[in-house]
Amino acid sequence: MNKDLTESYLDRQNILNNKLAIKEAEDVYKLNGLLFEGVQVYSNAQIAEFFEVDLRTIERIIESDRKELEKNGLMVLTGKKLAQFKDAVSKEPKADIAIGANTRSFSVSTFRTILNFSMLIKSSEKARLVRSRILDIVLDVLTKKTDGKVKYINQRDASYLDRAFAEESERKKFTQALNLYVDMNQYKYAFFTDEIYRSIFRENTKEYRNILSLAKRDNARATMYSEVLLLIASYEAGIAYEIEKESSSLGRMLTRQETLEIVDNFANHPAQKPLIEDVRLKMASRDHGFRNAYHEKMAEYIRPISENDYEKFLGDQSKALEEQIEEHRAVFERLRDK
Repeated sequence: MNKDLTESYLDRQNILNNKLAIKEAEDVYKLNGLLFEGVQVYSNAQIAEFFEVDLRTIERIIESDRKELEKNGLMVLTGKKLAQFKDAVSKEPKADIAIGANTRSFSVSTFRTILNFSMLIKSSEKARLVRSRILDIVLDVLTKKTDGKVKYINQRDASYLDRAFAEESERKKFTQALNLYVDMNQYKYAFFTDEIYRSIFRENTKEYRNILSLAKRDNARATMYSEVLLLIASYEAGIAYEIEKESSSLGRMLTRQETLEIVDNFANHPAQKPLIEDVRLKMASRDHGFRNAYHEKMAEYIRPISENDYEKFLGDQSKALEEQIEEHRAVFERLRDK
């Protein structure tokens, strides 16, 4: 993972939203903090000591990057909270935290914040080593969870198999409509599939395969996220319906141009816009964060992967495809018995 975390907010946040990787890193470093409201917290002085930098370096970074740090666990304690914290410090003899009697505000950080500091401090060799280690941990977690098959991480979504079945069903209706009602040669199936892809995520099949570095034997749709498959299924069902209706109205097969107009009209319907925007954001962001794949034509949609998505694909909510198949097999067996 060749990422410069000191320069890229996107790459920093992709790591800091990954609770599994943060937990692994926390187990590696085992820093001694103070348990406050159920969370281990650390003072600015402790952070400066850990990174072997002057306290003023930590304070300058807080001043310049406060918004990002607060998003990742930095807290400024005042009033009642500060009084409670002082009381917690006084009751913990091993707490290496000094607070002046007249202190009116005090900054504390979680371990997640400490990792954030490591990505913002450029002058510390210790910070550089932490950045390198966390990148290794992220890669290790991803590899373990996916058994090294990162390009199929989409299949760990517990809803993947249901969506794949739905898309396959609508795909048959779509190809049948092209076969019966569109006057073109066999190229029409690939041609209109590409038109659907372009209208949803701005890439044709070849471009998509190249971005994900898929081999000839790889099925492109087997790498698509469930939300993408569902929207493709919606397109295929809706366009198949419109093709059949228009062909019946005209009493003949449709030309290439007439079919293209149907696809364009369907794609440009206002009802599709929020769905397309959502799919572009999910595909561009997840592929960038999980697969290190860059969709140039959807660059403006790339965001940090959310904590929910990490849970969806790597956490307890995720399921290997084999598990999903076994669950569906049990359903099919019950139906057969009935």
